Amino acid sequence: MATTPTGLGVVGWLRWAWRLLTSMRTALILLFLFALASVPGSIFPQRSISPDQVAKYFQDSPGTARWLDRLSLFDVFTAPWFAATYLLLFISLAGCVLPRTAAHWREMRRPPPAAPRNLSRLPHHESFEARGVTAPQYAALLRGKRWRTVTGPGWVAAEKGYLRETGNLLFHAALLAMLLAVGAGSLFGYRANVLVVEGNGFANTVAAYDRYIPGQRVTAESLEPFSFTLKDFQATYVAAGERRGQPLDFSAQLRVSDHPGAPERPYDLKVNEPLDVNGTQTYLLGHGYAPVFKVTDGKGQVAFDGPVPCLPVDQNTYTSECVIKAPDAEPEQLGFLVRFLPTAVPAEDGSWLSVFPGAVNPGVQVFAFSGDLGLRDGAPQSVYRLDTAKLKPLVMGDKSKPLAVGESLTLPGGAGTIRLSGVREWISLQIAYDPGRVPALIAATLAVLGLVLTLTVRRRRLWVRTGEPDGDGAVTVEAGGLTRAEGGAAAFADEFSQIVTALSGLSGREAAPRQGVKDAH
Repeated sequence: MATTPTGLGVVGWLRWAWRLLTSMRTALILLFLFALASVPGSIFPQRSISPDQVAKYFQDSPGTARWLDRLSLFDVFTAPWFAATYLLLFISLAGCVLPRTAAHWREMRRPPPAAPRNLSRLPHHESFEARGVTAPQYAALLRGKRWRTVTGPGWVAAEKGYLRETGNLLFHAALLAMLLAVGAGSLFGYRANVLVVEGNGFANTVAAYDRYIPGQRVTAESLEPFSFTLKDFQATYVAAGERRGQPLDFSAQLRVSDHPGAPERPYDLKVNEPLDVNGTQTYLLGHGYAPVFKVTDGKGQVAFDGPVPCLPVDQNTYTSECVIKAPDAEPEQLGFLVRFLPTAVPAEDGSWLSVFPGAVNPGVQVFAFSGDLGLRDGAPQSVYRLDTAKLKPLVMGDKSKPLAVGESLTLPGGAGTIRLSGVREWISLQIAYDPGRVPALIAATLAVLGLVLTLTVRRRRLWVRTGEPDGDGAVTVEAGGLTRAEGGAAAFADEFSQIVTALSGLSGREAAPRQGVKDAH
């Protein structure tokens, strides 16, 4: 009776999926996809690092930004598709490395195989005559050259190059450790962003952050209780020549207190030179200008007085824009759109522009509005945007001479005045605590070491067989060898010749001309 084939069943399909996932080919594909998935994080601005750049992207290209946001391209490293790739790569590496490590351990404990009967068939073969030298003596010489040996009746088997597979496993195990370190950093670490204006202070608390991304195991009490004051910020630019306006150096002078009650210490914060307080890193990300304004309403009351951070719209000249909202102004609320020019000069068409990023001749162009700012209807608003659709325009300063420091502008209809009191600078910071940072660095170093071992070490085997002595007591000794690594035959040929010379030298005789050295290819 004919029988029909049965299917794999649930267990069979699960076994097949596991073998496919834990194969080396799949691990390499997932590693490539993991690297590929990280690329958008360097192309598009990330909310965890530059929220102001993300906001500018939405302002410049709102339609494209919405689609990019739906694909989580502004939050690449927290996106579900990135996490899925990360998890699959972790499982694949674990399922691939652990069985191979056990097999390699057994291989290292297994003695080299016995010498074959016919050594002349091996890719590398030489023979010589010797007197009074036994197989254990040849084995001792090879052990002195760090070969693993085993002896038998009239033969020696030796093997070397186990570090090649060790390096391969070390490389993959280091990748696995790196993934664990990154996961630990995401679980027990946090990242946050804050903007600080010159003269203002900062305390490392959740309430002080503009954006805060904690790990699942992070609480408010986990934050390192340090604080600092931004005393001064200096940006240096090329003043003349073809590179005029290009930045040379950025430096923020801080007064840091490592914990409440601790004395303040000075610290010069620079790009790639973060402030480190017990593992919490503070990085300098960006900077800009914060002109200081004083707004007086129609009744002579001060409705606003302080610095206003402006976002750059031109990275070459640092022309910047910002918004002032004075909801307490009377009789009507006041709103201002401000265009800040670090080095203001007139253009040929009568407009004004900035020609240098440094504050050589700072000025502001003011666009004033009055009416209901909509701050009391409960709807959230951005501090960098002003909805002018329902506001009455008072002053349009696109063609007028910019206000210089110390100058005031009187608003029409007795609505009040606005005065440019001074110019400060602001810095944007990323404050991060990542307990997996140092382990990830160690893992990366071990991965490089494992890769070097994999590419430089060759697995090779060598055998020596002694014949029966003739009437003069001379013995014909044969040596044969092979390499188990592709492309290593040429390099092993020289090493094999040197070893045979050393073996023949035990009896004071030179090796005979080669009887056969075959090309491994």
